Amino acid sequence: MIETTILEKTCEALQQLYNQIISPASIGLEKTKKEITGDFTIVVFPLLKISRKSPEVTATEIGGLLQQNMPEIETFNVIKGFLNLVLTDQFWMKFLLESASAPDFGFTKNLHERPVILEYSSPNTNKPLHLGHIRNNLLGFSLAEILKANGHQVVKVNLINDRGIHICKSMLAYMKWGNNETPESTGLKGDHLIGKYYVLFNEKYKVEIEQLVQAGLSPEEGERKAPLILEAQEILRKWEAKDPETISLWKRMNGWAYQGFNLTYQRLGVDFDHLYYESETYQLGKDLVMEGLANGALVQKEDASIWADLREEGLDEKLLLRADGTSVYMTQDLGTAQLRYDEYQPSTMIYVVGNEQNYHFDVLKRVLSRLGKEYSKHINHLSYGMVELPQGKMKSREGTVVDADDLMEEMFCTAEEMTRELGKADELSATEADKLFNTIGLGALKYFILKVDPKKNMLFDPKESIDFNGNTGPFIQYTYARIQSLLSRAGAAGYTWEATLRNDIPLLPLERETIRRLYQFRETVAQAGQELSPAIVANYVFDLAKGFNQFYQELPVLKEEERQKALLRVCISKITGTTIRKSMQLLGMDVPERM
Repeated sequence: MIETTILEKTCEALQQLYNQIISPASIGLEKTKKEITGDFTIVVFPLLKISRKSPEVTATEIGGLLQQNMPEIETFNVIKGFLNLVLTDQFWMKFLLESASAPDFGFTKNLHERPVILEYSSPNTNKPLHLGHIRNNLLGFSLAEILKANGHQVVKVNLINDRGIHICKSMLAYMKWGNNETPESTGLKGDHLIGKYYVLFNEKYKVEIEQLVQAGLSPEEGERKAPLILEAQEILRKWEAKDPETISLWKRMNGWAYQGFNLTYQRLGVDFDHLYYESETYQLGKDLVMEGLANGALVQKEDASIWADLREEGLDEKLLLRADGTSVYMTQDLGTAQLRYDEYQPSTMIYVVGNEQNYHFDVLKRVLSRLGKEYSKHINHLSYGMVELPQGKMKSREGTVVDADDLMEEMFCTAEEMTRELGKADELSATEADKLFNTIGLGALKYFILKVDPKKNMLFDPKESIDFNGNTGPFIQYTYARIQSLLSRAGAAGYTWEATLRNDIPLLPLERETIRRLYQFRETVAQAGQELSPAIVANYVFDLAKGFNQFYQELPVLKEEERQKALLRVCISKITGTTIRKSMQLLGMDVPERM
């Protein structure tokens, strides 16, 4: 990379000019600001203690030696303590023809290291996936693609939360009011059917609590003593005791949930390498807790419950096993972490989980450390913000969530309506049109969510997301389709730039700027992997698409009379299209060839 050469040559210049040896890492190098002439800028201020000269003189002396020793540098300018380097057109042409056109440009080959375990989705089998799950799944899948592009071996895992009191609530409601209905008899997806009973439980539970409060109990006492919650707790105890009838109903209802989840995952375009089930990991977690109790790392209270006392570390006491011996979320997370480490010996375990669980993962790492697990240092919680709607927050137990399946269907319908209005599907068959509507609808949904920094809360507006103008997925998809149309016409006209394009063509500013954006793809992929942020790729590809549209509008391509210039612009268009497609694939999105 040219940045490495600039840093090395700057170190050589400092030694030659001022007889000082410094590390390349101590030199500030950045992209030149748009309003200033230049490609890369060296920040000179930290070097003044070496030169003992003014910023302008120091920058001029360094720039002069760099220009003398680096044929890639055409000229330079100095603005106060900033040395702005202008690279030659020949450098950018060489990059375009050799690096940017390589199929694997921007990607790192396999690093042959221990794998990265990436957990995302983690649904509960008592309700269908909703908008919050969509952000989770899209972040997880995109991160997997980005990490793989950075040379990592990635194992995508999904922990199914298939046991616990919340599952028992749906089971109890079905036992009481289900009348043996099934997905087939109701026409509902299995996960939707189960979610119906989760909502029903909470409606009935709320009524019982209100009755107890009216009888004189506090709201907290009402929540603990309501008959429905006591019955649900009894079902949980029966489940852990492996009561045959309880296990049979549990398997039946969970099977419905899995069928529903798989249909949602398939339409959303996400998948997994390994499924874990809380029902299979919680026992290992209980074993770890008992080991920790035996060696003094954990404490047992008078009621037989077991806790991690983290007060000396500035946290609180954390329950790990209830007095009746049943486990909690933390118990199964301990077991799951150990199981994954035993199976894969990963370099890192990344959990894509919302920021409401920040405390949970802080505790998880500390408890594992107390249990002597060195891998606790390599647990990374990607804490993402919540998704809200214009009408406010969603609540699963009240049935006010935006269902993932309904949202994807809404996006499809909106894409169809807008695409037909614009006449972009007029020449397509019905099958081709449906595929296009799905590509645009899901692209709009995915891009709108992924362009936001994962750590930030976001407001999702379906109509805004599907606009064909502005910072949206459909705008980028349309740019790609426009490029494919141009390339098709160029091919028919015989513009085979691969064999005939010279590398000594002088560049116009818009040509040069577009090539510079292509150069930034490699850095973008690396930065997105380091920061675990698909938003970096999303915003890069929007800038690339926006810049190309300006390039396309202001510079003729096939109408350019000078053939070498026309070939150059076809080449830029081709590589821009390829880079848009690769960027969108990193985000888990498709791009249409026609639109």
